[in-house]
Formats: sequence, structure tokens, C-alpha cells
Amino acid sequence: MEIMVLQPKPADYPRIRRALKIYMVTSIITGVMLLLLCAVMVMKYAFNVQLFLFTPDGFAKFEPLAAEGVAADYQPEGFDLFRAILIAHGWFYVIYLISNFMLWSPMRWRFVRFLILALGGVIPFLSFFLEKRTHREVIAFLDAHDGAGDGAPVGGGSTSTPSTRTASSTEGRP
Repeated sequence: MEIMVLQPKPADYPRIRRALKIYMVTSIITGVMLLLLCAVMVMKYAFNVQLFLFTPDGFAKFEPLAAEGVAADYQPEGFDLFRAILIAHGWFYVIYLISNFMLWSPMRWRFVRFLILALGGVIPFLSFFLEKRTHREVIAFLDAHDGAGDGAPVGGGSTSTPSTRTASSTEGRP
């Protein structure tokens, strides 16, 4: 028994190109935020410090973590950069998942592919590798199947069609 592989619909090719651009941006932002989050976790759990900005002592200051049981009463002054990175990564991950879905759905990939793309936001450096690989695969597919996919950039930078290119290239010839 042969497994039927679904192919994207030609009408969805422009939507796929837009979704790919969004995916590329969100995967890089999410990857950077994840690396920042990893750095925060190392600072917090290996060095027992957290970073506060705009403190009375200066622009930035590392504060030691509060002892167990005292954490509720101990709140250093300033902006808690570690907490902000944690929250920002969480929200960017949600946006990243939406962009994954926006690309996965019209490409008609298997659900496992969506799960692998989703892992890009929780495994350090994976989003960068997946972004590169996914971009290459989607562009190759679109170039092979899209009539206007003549190697144009992701946004479809060329507005001429094959018939207009042929007509304009034969102008001025006897």
C-alpha cells in the first residue's frame, strides 16, 4: 500500500511565500531569545545572581539571589531583566508557533514536521538550523512547481511572467 503525499495547492503559493518570510523572522527572534534565556538560567543557577537595570547604584547591577524563604520579602530596586527575557521569550514562542502553523498548513506537511518546527523554540540553536533547512526546502519546492518561481527572492521580487519576458525579449527583432 502506497502512502499518499499531499502537495501544496498552486493557489496557496503566494500565501506560502508570505508565511515563509514571517517564519524566517520569528525563528531568528525566537532563537536569539532562547539563547538569552539560556544565558539567564546559567547566571541564575550557576552564579546565583540576577541582573537589574536602572538601579539607584547605576545603569545595571548584578544582585545576589535571595535566600530560600526570604525571596518574597527581598525585592531589589530596578528593572528585572531576567524576568523580562523570560516573559518575552514566552510570548515570542507563541508567535513562533503561529508562524510555524502558517507555513506548515499550506505546505501540507505531516504533523511530525510541525512538532519538529515547534522544538526549534525550545532547543538552543535548533531554530537557526531549521530556519535554514526549511527555507531551502520551501524555496526549492516553489521554484520547481510555481510557474513564476524563476529563482526570485522569497517575496517574489520579479513581477514579469514568462509570457511578458518572452514578448519583451523578442521586441526589436526582425
